[in-house]
Amino acid sequence: MDVSNKIIGLLIASHDTTSTSITVIVNYLASLPQIYEKVYKEQMEIAKSKAPGELLNWDDIQKMKYSWNVACESMRLTPPARGAFREAITDFTFAGYTIPKGWKMFWTVYTTHKNPKYFPEPEKFDPSRFEGNGPAPFTYVPFGGGPHMCPGKEYARLEILIFIHNLVTKFKLEKVIPDEKFIYNPSPVPANGLLIRLQRLN
Repeated sequence: MDVSNKIIGLLIASHDTTSTSITVIVNYLASLPQIYEKVYKEQMEIAKSKAPGELLNWDDIQKMKYSWNVACESMRLTPPARGAFREAITDFTFAGYTIPKGWKMFWTVYTTHKNPKYFPEPEKFDPSRFEGNGPAPFTYVPFGGGPHMCPGKEYARLEILIFIHNLVTKFKLEKVIPDEKFIYNPSPVPANGLLIRLQRLN
């Protein structure tokens, strides 16, 4: 029973964050044609290697390196969750402030992801940040880190990459409201619902 409870919890807990991440990724793909084209090229190479009606497999997912870099950069710029509360397990000093053991703190994903020390030109959309070994540990944390790492990270990766594959191999995207903003409520949501014009590909 405990195992089934954990699986149900995993599926339910990942719903909002994964759907938010996919919305953010679609926003960037529709806003940045040069990024869309590279993702499209990668995904079409995979699609052309499949027989008619053949489904994606694990090896196909591993080939989606650029697409995953795009997803990661999307989640860096617009993280699906704001952060989390943690309890200090020892006294420490941060930015000139002493934090006593036992205090509750809220760390923010957004400020961590926008730190220019780790991400030069932090507002620039640059998937190449995730090539090779990627960012330094604990500087990119949309799934948390350490013992509190989200157990659904790989499940989310599968959902996101399969969605991207099925979207870009079938449609070209165009934002109806080009400068639409995202608001946090508490997760990031498009202010006007992210209206997208879909053009079916041959």
